[in-house]
Amino acid sequence: MTSIPADAEAILRRYRTSEFTTFMKDGTPSTWPLCARWLPDGRFLLTTSIGLPQKAFNIRRNPQVSLSFSEPTGSGVAKPGAVLVQGRAVCEDRIVTDMSSLPELELYFRETIFARQPGGTMMSSWLGRKWMDWYYMRLLIYVTPERMFYWPTRDFAAEPQKLEL
Repeated sequence: MTSIPADAEAILRRYRTSEFTTFMKDGTPSTWPLCARWLPDGRFLLTTSIGLPQKAFNIRRNPQVSLSFSEPTGSGVAKPGAVLVQGRAVCEDRIVTDMSSLPELELYFRETIFARQPGGTMMSSWLGRKWMDWYYMRLLIYVTPERMFYWPTRDFAAEPQKLEL
């Protein structure tokens, strides 16, 4: 990625959730709030439980997705704006049960999920894993950005800045 404004980068790194949109079989958009981790290679990592696989089904039919980083609550970002990422997603077939099996996945859970949702650490205890084992059976979703747009003030009536990738 080429350089992007520091304020836009803060949004991508610190907003607690993004609105992840895929398309249903009939073309209807479907959106879920998800934590996304921006990886050093420019892609975004998200996950879904095998108990909630609709995102994976949708991606496999149509890989066009978007991530909207528009809600600054709890992020601590000094100048909250919004960033829209449009791109292509892949959802791997493998089911990952060991969150430490991939460095980026371990960081995703430790520095993104549990740092932002400290109550979720109870789910990673032996008791939480016993009762909620399905939660730790994850499908990995990688989003490769194709276009990015930035609204410095969250004024969505204003024309966004196109960020060069």
